[in-house]
Amino acid sequence: MNFTRYGIYFTPRSGAFSDAGSAWLGWDLINGQVGEMHDNDITARPRKYGFHGTIKPPFSLNAGTHEADLKMAIIDLCATLEPVALEGLTLSRIGSFLALTPVGDVRELGRMAARVVQELDHFRAPANADEIARRKSAKLTPLQEENLRKWGYPYVMEAFKFHMTLTGPLPNALVGKVTADANAHFADLPPRPFLIDSLTLVGEAEDGMFREIQRYTLSRK
Repeated sequence: MNFTRYGIYFTPRSGAFSDAGSAWLGWDLINGQVGEMHDNDITARPRKYGFHGTIKPPFSLNAGTHEADLKMAIIDLCATLEPVALEGLTLSRIGSFLALTPVGDVRELGRMAARVVQELDHFRAPANADEIARRKSAKLTPLQEENLRKWGYPYVMEAFKFHMTLTGPLPNALVGKVTADANAHFADLPPRPFLIDSLTLVGEAEDGMFREIQRYTLSRK
């Protein structure tokens, strides 16, 4: 399968938590399959990306680089990264959308994500003028603008906040109901502690949907 963009995600391993996320969004990232959609309207925006937490945002490959080289670089990098343990996940409102966010100290997670962004960045094609203009229209802070210029995405490095997106923008009138639905749907499924012990290379196929390509264990002891 050919991919137009790649990303480095955290994705839950196959199991009840992963299945709940796939069912909520209506897209099974691991198997590349459409599923029953919790709500076609509220989950339409995040569906294509699958149930995940972004570590390195989606990017096109730089000229002269290849998927095979990217895979080898991820293997090498993951051999130097330790798993990150968090207390758990909680349902949060971020701006106008809902997401699962970490509970507890996230500094180690932030450091790990920064290394992934930085050390794999030579694989990323520079953002084009249209992408930069679109991002800047979101009223970025000076830090976010600098990240956009340097790393191709505003919300990395010091501006990184791990989250697993569950909805697109919600009107205020729906927030209470959707929050209750999400709490009931996920119940006690998010693991406690919440362990990030692998990273997943994903690709955006020609249909616009992201699929798992390969999972890599964080193997530094």
